[in-house]
Amino acid sequence: MPELIKIRKGLDISIVGAAEKIVVRQETLGSCALKPTDFVGLTPRLLVAEGDSVQAGTPLFCDKADEQILFTSPVSGTVTAITRGERRAITEVVVTPDGSSAYVDFGTADPLALTREQIVEKLLQSGTWPYLRQRPFGTVANPRQTPKAIVISAFDTAPLAPDYDFLLHGRGADFQTGLDALSRLTDGTVYLNLKYKENFSGVFRNSKNVKISYFSGKHPAGNVGTQISRLCPINKGETVWFANPQDVAIIGHLFNTGRYNPEKIIAFAGQGVKNPRYYHLLAGACIEDIANEQVQQENMRFISGNVLTGSNIGRDGYLGFYDNLVSVIPEGDDYEFMGWLAPGLKKLSFSHTFLSGFFNTLNINKKYAVNTNLHGGRRALVQTGKFEQVFPFDIYPMQLLKACIVGDIEQMEALGIYEVEPEDFALCEFIDVSKTDIQRIIRDSLETLRKEC
Repeated sequence: MPELIKIRKGLDISIVGAAEKIVVRQETLGSCALKPTDFVGLTPRLLVAEGDSVQAGTPLFCDKADEQILFTSPVSGTVTAITRGERRAITEVVVTPDGSSAYVDFGTADPLALTREQIVEKLLQSGTWPYLRQRPFGTVANPRQTPKAIVISAFDTAPLAPDYDFLLHGRGADFQTGLDALSRLTDGTVYLNLKYKENFSGVFRNSKNVKISYFSGKHPAGNVGTQISRLCPINKGETVWFANPQDVAIIGHLFNTGRYNPEKIIAFAGQGVKNPRYYHLLAGACIEDIANEQVQQENMRFISGNVLTGSNIGRDGYLGFYDNLVSVIPEGDDYEFMGWLAPGLKKLSFSHTFLSGFFNTLNINKKYAVNTNLHGGRRALVQTGKFEQVFPFDIYPMQLLKACIVGDIEQMEALGIYEVEPEDFALCEFIDVSKTDIQRIIRDSLETLRKEC
């Protein structure tokens, strides 16, 4: 029998605008962008120039620290823009499709008949290697290392999260081939984690060469970090790799067809969306056409990812490399007169500051309209004991955060910094009465440690 793991701490944030299970394929394909900023710790070296013609699978840039890790074009077309930010750092490499569907042929293969080295080489050459990430640090996986385990979370508990079982409908063959390839990359276990009592299709339930485990509980039960902490905790010097189910299917498609085809189904959801639904897109696709069709209101925030951990990309931005969701919510730049005195029956409240906090347990199906307002100003860090109620790790979150703020590396290591990523502290940041930028503090501390290592 599969293992059942109960996550007893956490918080489900139920907000309006969940995507209806209808998939729309865009009639015209707009530009796509590969963004070095999507990859933690990456310093890119450009391999193309503006005006160059590329095929799907043509390298656009590589990692300066390890030039065998290539990042390839998701579509055939022309490199129309190379955008730079501060200190001339590359932020986007934009490719405009030419409609030819030309692609680099990497050859078909059965991963179970290949050696580990042959699989690694194919993934590196095709640009599918970056779909594998590792903990600690959340960087692209190091091809020279063998991970302790590989973990795949087949469900997401974040606000407005897509249904992964629905996303992979009809892609069972590619998903299984991807699992076969991953099983050759580790001497340990490939974990496939499902949500308890969910009616999953055979795509997940009948998967082979994996160990299936079931998780129950509130968010962040679906976060891969929470699952790693229960299945294969990370000690100093160890690495665990992880991947998203759709990304595993992209890897499998490479072996089955010889093509790099990063097609995804993403949820376009949120309070600001007229008809929240799913869209068939390429990784890194521009969302402008969908936004113009679905969002008539002004002053909305477009987030690639969920509202707790995603990035603000704007109406004409590009989908993040690892994201399967675009969340659209109102900007919180309007203020309520004497808002702190109101009973707040329609406000989401964890600390019972508003009356809604007392009634949440009576109406668990209530969905809230949210915006980006902080509902207060930043102030000194206050210890309330609330973090421990939503943080499911066997770690003291407040003590670890304080060690990160003062830069005490020994204390950070002793308190379990290698087990966490910024997303693991997203709920702590959400309920924090001090409005502290906790995720940034954790990321900066991890970067300090990564450079030290």
